[in-house]
Amino acid sequence: MSSTLLELTKRIRYEILTMTTQAGSGHPTSSLSAVELMTALWFDGHYQYDFKQPRYIFNDRMIFSKGHASPLLYALYVAAGAASHEDVMGLRTKTSDYEGHPTPRLPWVDVATGSLGQGLSVGIGMTLGIKRHMKMQKKTPKQEPRVFVLMGDSEFSEGQIWEALQLGSHYKLNNLVGILDVNRLGQRGEAMLGWDVATYEKRIKAFGWETIVVKKGNDLETVCKVFKDVDKLTKKGKKPVMIIAKTTKGAGISSVANKDNWHGKALPQDMLEAALTELGEVSKTLTVKVKEPEKVRIHLTVGRHKIILNSPYDLKSAKPTATRQAYGEALKLIAEDPRVIVLDAETSNSTYAEKIKEVSPEKFYEMFIAEQNMMSVALGFSKLGFLPFASSFAAFLARAYDQIRMFQYSEPDVNVVGSHAGVSIGEDGSSQMALEDLAMFRALLESKVLYPSDPNATLRLVNEMRNDVGISYLRLTRMKTPVIYTKHEKFKIGGSKVLRESKKDKAVVVAAGITVHEALAAHEMLIENGTAIAVIDAYSVKPIDKITIREYARRTGKVIIVEDHYPYGGLGDAVREALEGMNVKIVHLAVSHIPHSGKPQELLKMAGIDAASIAKAVK
Repeated sequence: MSSTLLELTKRIRYEILTMTTQAGSGHPTSSLSAVELMTALWFDGHYQYDFKQPRYIFNDRMIFSKGHASPLLYALYVAAGAASHEDVMGLRTKTSDYEGHPTPRLPWVDVATGSLGQGLSVGIGMTLGIKRHMKMQKKTPKQEPRVFVLMGDSEFSEGQIWEALQLGSHYKLNNLVGILDVNRLGQRGEAMLGWDVATYEKRIKAFGWETIVVKKGNDLETVCKVFKDVDKLTKKGKKPVMIIAKTTKGAGISSVANKDNWHGKALPQDMLEAALTELGEVSKTLTVKVKEPEKVRIHLTVGRHKIILNSPYDLKSAKPTATRQAYGEALKLIAEDPRVIVLDAETSNSTYAEKIKEVSPEKFYEMFIAEQNMMSVALGFSKLGFLPFASSFAAFLARAYDQIRMFQYSEPDVNVVGSHAGVSIGEDGSSQMALEDLAMFRALLESKVLYPSDPNATLRLVNEMRNDVGISYLRLTRMKTPVIYTKHEKFKIGGSKVLRESKKDKAVVVAAGITVHEALAAHEMLIENGTAIAVIDAYSVKPIDKITIREYARRTGKVIIVEDHYPYGGLGDAVREALEGMNVKIVHLAVSHIPHSGKPQELLKMAGIDAASIAKAVK
């Protein structure tokens, strides 16, 4: 260990303290506890990163799962010469990219963190992505790039951490290194295990990880030796590695070290001056370069790939087919895009995600029954340039909503697929019926929400998702339904299809997914009695086709919305928003009671969203 590194820890502490006091808020004590851990990792030759090329695929990656320790991360940037003292002194201000928790507004941050317990799962996605790139490239660096995840002891109460621990060992991710900062104190007092590093080790080791316990986590010389051991384990081993370091919250500053009730509090000016005196002389110009990775010429697939979708579903001869089945066929068709990968939560024989294994088995990743973990892994994959389709039963996506919510702050490219939506799933009963999912995904600021009604629409919309950027959600139906579109019909995000219309229409029915077929049946029932209605398939729930819906609302003056979803936040609200300011009568048919087990058609009738109910609403 060099004396330079010791001096560097003083500068890092200086930056942490001054930026948080300047901001009047932040988490200096949580940052101070991990200073030695990060100094040894970054500046003693173990972490390989090119700050000038932050998107270089074979950089090592650093995830601050304990995102509230962002002052430490920003101080590391200063110590590496990538940022200046003046930059970080803008901490937490509206004109600065140095936010309260890290976000990709900074070029060196891959994902936004701050919702605790998610970073290790993102790290798994990145390590799997790195390994996939290593297989895809003709030339790769001699040292396999690694992903380092800094975690706090309090967040180990989150179940997602343990989901990630299981999966990391299952996939033998030797290039994943967790760093557990056991500083004992959480936000309101002692964490569950306090400083009991032995118990942490037993539990983590039981999940199949290599573990290294560091009893002096704030002793730089000790920590430097530990990372040399980590290098050996990751190079030759077949397990992920977890460093379990006993540290002191507020380490290095006696006024706050190991003191409760200092979480999330900056030192006032008088205490800052005393703390800086305690630090002693600090070299405010000292920087140390982070070791750069070996550069190899790599072939990266960029842009969108044109794929000819040869649909197997002929309008005249195809048998009724569930859209979930068509999703599996769509994955087979788009598998030639090298960016596409598929994640599934042990439901792939029902979501039909397993179909991709027929053509590209290496693109399928089993995430088991752990949707929270799956979503964060998908995000990690996307940050390595892959395009994940992550699927499960739509009802179970609700438990992963926080992870999905965090997507939007990380510049993602992730497609989420939920099958078995609505009461139309039938006998399984209410716990399996997603009736809130459209509202969940519509609430995300820049999401796209798609709900196809037949196999050909499904094929086309999966391909549209492949060519789009951002967060997309595809809602799929369990029931087999007739093919209503030709195999050459085109669909676009933000569009709709007018399936029935006449000059004598008394109303327009707007439906999506399963209720499109009920609306078409209602049309046939009504036309026999001389009543004509227009029928619109609003397959793009968000963005909604405002122009078409307003046009048909203007023509008829009456709009009937029918959806297999609760009344709030779904298609009904999307259509009402599209009709804002228009003087039209609106009737909204939705699932307005807690559903029951039964035959699909029985449940559609009980919910008042079947063909007869639509016809009655028209009359």
